[in-house]
Amino acid sequence: MNKRINFEDTIFILNVRIRMIRDLLHLDTDTGLFLRQTMGDLEFMNSVLDMLMEKFIANIKFLDRETEADNLSDAEWQFSQLINELTNNTSPFSPARFPETQAWIDKFRKDSLKRQKQIDEAYVPAGNSVTEPVVSNAELNGLLGSLGSP
Repeated sequence: MNKRINFEDTIFILNVRIRMIRDLLHLDTDTGLFLRQTMGDLEFMNSVLDMLMEKFIANIKFLDRETEADNLSDAEWQFSQLINELTNNTSPFSPARFPETQAWIDKFRKDSLKRQKQIDEAYVPAGNSVTEPVVSNAELNGLLGSLGSP
């Protein structure tokens, strides 16, 4: 597998797959035909989100760390919303109709909550971090004072 991960493209594909399953929830299909594939797709998405989370945590030097954190957080939120929709009693894949989905859904929900917590802990927005100024106040005053002198 490629060591370099394109977060933006990978997350885009995950979001497309999530929308595809959401669309499936609203169509009048024979759910039994799609059950195994849908659970497999969810397992795949869950594993990709795990891998993205590991890469995000391991690489603190992302150029666009804030953007990647936002995109990862949004993808995780979309995934968790899909899991919630699946557990709704009106869902064609609900555990009420297919009891075997309950264990999968519980695992996906637990993993998603864990990743959401990891994102929150691993990322501190730039506005909230305390950093040393690049130029001290004395240097700034000296620079600005020298601009006003003839």
